[in-house]
Amino acid sequence: MDSRKQVFLGLMIAMAVALGFIETMIPLPVPLPGARLGLSNVVILTTIVVFGPKEGFVVAILKSVLLMLVTGNVTSFFYSGTGALLSSLAMILSLKTIKSATLIGISFIGSFFHNVGQITTAIVMVHNMGLLAYLPLLLILGLFTGYFVGLAAIYVSRHLQKIGVRL
Repeated sequence: MDSRKQVFLGLMIAMAVALGFIETMIPLPVPLPGARLGLSNVVILTTIVVFGPKEGFVVAILKSVLLMLVTGNVTSFFYSGTGALLSSLAMILSLKTIKSATLIGISFIGSFFHNVGQITTAIVMVHNMGLLAYLPLLLILGLFTGYFVGLAAIYVSRHLQKIGVRL
């Protein structure tokens, strides 16, 4: 990997961590515990599209690990890490297999799997299948955040490609 690509990927990781940290301080108008805007997912989806699937996956995992180290919240790492793992894998597979998919559609898929991963982790951690009742609410919120993430990723990736950042 050349040094230019390493610098850009380092910047993408730093942006994902910074946005993930900032969004922990943004209150949502909907009182759903654990619900977030998913701002760092813009960076992850953009990385997958512009730099490649392997790089996007690494950014997703490192974002979760570094965010845990920055915030000191180990419990949220399990939720965040599982969601990041499943959503990034789902987005990568969707981009490779669904040729007509838009980034908004790919983002919806990522949002769905992120929420499923988080609920699955919660069920395992607290041993309560009743948490499945919470999933539809997260999925509805995920439609809005997924749309925003996909739309933002379209604009960011177009701009990066326009200025010649395709590596």
